[in-house]
Amino acid sequence: MRVLVLGGGVIGVTTAYFLAEAGHEVTVIDRQSGPALETSFANAGEVSPGYASPWAGPGIPVKAVKWLLMKYGPLVVRPAFDPHMWTWLLKMLRNCTAERYALNKSRMVPVAEYSRDTLKALRAATGITYDERSKGTLQLFRKQKQLDGTGGDVEVLKKYGVPYEILDRDGCIAAEPALAGVREKFVGGLRLPGDETGDCKMFTEKLAGLCAARGVTFEYGTTIRRVVRNRNRVVNVGTDKGWRTADAYVMALGSYSAPFMRKLKRPIPVYPVKGYSITVPITNTEAAPVSTVMDETYKVAITRLGDRIRVGGTAEISGFDLRLHETRRRTLEHSVGDLYPGGGDLKAATFWCGLRPMTPDGPPLVGQSELSNLYLNTGHGTLGWTMACGSAKVLSDIMSNRVPEINALDLSPDRYVKA
Repeated sequence: MRVLVLGGGVIGVTTAYFLAEAGHEVTVIDRQSGPALETSFANAGEVSPGYASPWAGPGIPVKAVKWLLMKYGPLVVRPAFDPHMWTWLLKMLRNCTAERYALNKSRMVPVAEYSRDTLKALRAATGITYDERSKGTLQLFRKQKQLDGTGGDVEVLKKYGVPYEILDRDGCIAAEPALAGVREKFVGGLRLPGDETGDCKMFTEKLAGLCAARGVTFEYGTTIRRVVRNRNRVVNVGTDKGWRTADAYVMALGSYSAPFMRKLKRPIPVYPVKGYSITVPITNTEAAPVSTVMDETYKVAITRLGDRIRVGGTAEISGFDLRLHETRRRTLEHSVGDLYPGGGDLKAATFWCGLRPMTPDGPPLVGQSELSNLYLNTGHGTLGWTMACGSAKVLSDIMSNRVPEINALDLSPDRYVKA
């Protein structure tokens, strides 16, 4: 088929790669001057299937109130007269039960695990490099109550055969030696040795090059203005450079997928949740992280990417607002400065934000939409980098009339549109 992929982030580019590998003629459209210049640009750098969990869970409403009151809290809500914001929040609250959390996590872990394995296979087949490391994720607990509360997550990890280790202070320091100097600041951790790290932007740029070598066309600097339907099919896409037509279309526009789907009268429950990051030059390799440390108290991920430390986190619910707020920077600086003092030069750090496309229950939307030739690959939330290769391969299989290697029904857009 001739396939038009809307969006040139990590989701759109991986989708284009696997579609091209399956023999389709692919064109990617993106408004930016190159790939991965929006939400994929400076994310936390984690490929963390073991950490794939929905935000909605038991106790989250009470925790959210506490987070809003913390000096370095991980959550900010900027209320607005936006019915989509409040509808999404209500749907998320309905998923904050133990039963739904377990169900949603059980849907997320398999695609995340599959995605990591698909990424490994892609790496082996192409030799692609992106400051990658395969040294695991350490979820670090500052309080004993946090460590004691891991039982539910551990049960899901056991169910899906995900390797894990419950560590005391010494075990955490063995995994991340630089933590030895701040051992009094934490009590233990949950380590996921199968997780990886890597620079998502670097990966996406290089994969776009591999796509181009396989015949994929990229139309950068092209703004999508309209997606036009006729009855149950998309017939063309209007851009600032003219009309584009194809046999099939893939909506991979992240948070911006939702407004387009509303205009098509096929709304999807995806809402932007802004995340922030700082990228810190390493000044002392011995005092820097080895891989990823997730500071559970502040919900901040601290990741080693080559000669840089990427510090990502916080959740700001404020619509499509891309303004950088200094209070969010201070949260990130506090976490990395507290755990890795002397590891990097905070004064030289760059500050960034991006819009995570979140579903209210956690799993992404991957598969055929209610329109017969329009497919969705969006709603990955904080796990776009983690799930990119897996969800792209699943979608390519669906579009190529092949049976996906994992249960794709759990990711079906129909399930979440009607939820």
